Amino acid sequence: MTINFCFIHLKPNGGGGCYRGNKQQIILNSRTTVMKLNSILAGTALAAAALMGAIPESSACTRVLYVGQDSLRIVGRSLDWKTPIPTNLYVYPRGMAKKGHSLPGAVEWTSRYGAIYAVSYDGGVTEGMNEKGLVVNGLFCKGTVYNNPETDGRPPMSLAMFPAWILDMCKDTPEAVAMLKKHDFNISGATFDGGTVSALHWGITDAAGRSAIVEFDHGNINIYEGQDLQVLTNDPSYPKMTAINDYWKNIGGTNMLPGTVTSPDRFVRGYFFDNHVEKTGDADLGYSILRSIMANVSVPYTYTSGEANLSATQWRSGANLRDLRYYFDVVTNNGIFYIDLGKCDLRPGASVMKLDVSKSRDYVGEANGHLFKTAPFTPMY
Repeated sequence: MTINFCFIHLKPNGGGGCYRGNKQQIILNSRTTVMKLNSILAGTALAAAALMGAIPESSACTRVLYVGQDSLRIVGRSLDWKTPIPTNLYVYPRGMAKKGHSLPGAVEWTSRYGAIYAVSYDGGVTEGMNEKGLVVNGLFCKGTVYNNPETDGRPPMSLAMFPAWILDMCKDTPEAVAMLKKHDFNISGATFDGGTVSALHWGITDAAGRSAIVEFDHGNINIYEGQDLQVLTNDPSYPKMTAINDYWKNIGGTNMLPGTVTSPDRFVRGYFFDNHVEKTGDADLGYSILRSIMANVSVPYTYTSGEANLSATQWRSGANLRDLRYYFDVVTNNGIFYIDLGKCDLRPGASVMKLDVSKSRDYVGEANGHLFKTAPFTPMY
């Protein structure tokens, strides 16, 4: 008996075919095809596993840098966590005396630059942008270890103030890297959300695109510098993550991308789409493009994977480093708003200003008018 038999033959560029023959030939040919397919898939899985190694359970949060035309650079970031992290926006002027911790001998400074901070629990700076177009984003990284015996005697620095210190004192990434490489501080931080340790790493980018990824490994500070470093997520460490991304770059991405909410998958998707979108110098269009990329790497609201740290996106930010606009996108809000830092009074002696995000449900567009005078936030040392 002769019959027609159709199958799908997976190849990088797609394709398919049909067998025509007797039943026994069809079975043999089909088995051969399946065996070849299984071999291909097994090889792919082994290659990926070899690159990825043992990746710890990762938490969500993603940072993506969009580089457009006419010096347009916008840094997007998502904040994902298992419980609500109330976050408000604060604008601080120049010339304010600050300290990094309540402990004796803590790092102290007087701010050189005004900045906008995203402050979680009204007690700790998660990220921010200063008036020179420098942005600092802190993302969860479970492999972080800040201290060792050598750091114990150094001046204390709280995680609640660490990003503010960088933004207050540095006009660009090279200055930030030089300050951090001295490592004349000892980082510590209060736990949150019922005892969770604030294990973080940071992405730093300036208006010229000079970038640095800052990680702490058993008390040692590792800084990875480069031009327009595009993506940062969570675990594993940045060098291992870029190795995983290099593997996927060789595959392509047009026909297949990893689709889970895990940190490596979000990194790969963010990198691919960031390199395959239109480059524009228009601020509004540029943010719209970045916003769509951030939606692609976000975790859908109310979704849970069964792992507490892989949780829904609560808000997304966008720091336009050229035009000094800081966008804020709360996923339960009707619209998106931004603070134009260039219109804020950042002169020494000016008031600290605050935007209460809990009241921002209907804010759309420029929201400077919703800022109000406030006392400085109280750090959660």
